Amino acid sequence: MMKSLALLFVLAASASAFAPQSDVRSSPALKMSDNVASKEKVPCFGATPLLGDNRVFFGENYWDKLTMEYGSAETGQYLQAAELKHGRSAMIATVGFAFHKLGLTLNNISPHEYLSVTKGIKFADLAAMSPLDAAKAVPAEGWTQVFGVIAAIEIYELTHRDGELKNGESVAPGLQPGGLTGDLGWNPLQIKITDRRRLVEIQNGRAAMFAICAWVAAEAYPGSVPLPLPW
Repeated sequence: MMKSLALLFVLAASASAFAPQSDVRSSPALKMSDNVASKEKVPCFGATPLLGDNRVFFGENYWDKLTMEYGSAETGQYLQAAELKHGRSAMIATVGFAFHKLGLTLNNISPHEYLSVTKGIKFADLAAMSPLDAAKAVPAEGWTQVFGVIAAIEIYELTHRDGELKNGESVAPGLQPGGLTGDLGWNPLQIKITDRRRLVEIQNGRAAMFAICAWVAAEAYPGSVPLPLPW
């Protein structure tokens, strides 16, 4: 009899482990969804107008996840600054690629004949190559100068705010939330910055990123781009 009662007690105790509990703790996923629901939607500047004033925001779901679920409004500001920088770099690369193809090279502009006297590399030699081969022919010292200029610009943005060097801060302004905006405060022509000008710059940068990727792919792998290119 005692053995039977003990067996029933053990079975009852084991069954209770699988029974629903009245004190249910919320899972991390539920807590995260509650936090997202309580956050305000972060606006994203740069939606593309297609027909009239109707603007289309491609990737809105991912934007909401990155700015509301995984990050904050400062995360969105950083992403927009990254897009702006990549767009500017792509525009410079696209113009340089086009200049090379059109023959507007430094051997016709520069008073110097040599890119590197010690390496024996002339501008005319680079002009006779394709853009990718010309880039490969630039010596390491030349690429060091290019990346040195880029590093100087990045360091300037990291250490300055509103055009002023911030010395007394423990964390660099560019490393603080919302510190990187892509705005270096350099406007020598005093051009009035409007939302339309900002949108045009973003759109041109997006187009340039597609263009330079297509040109480099077509140059490296002929026939890889199923579109007729100007050259």
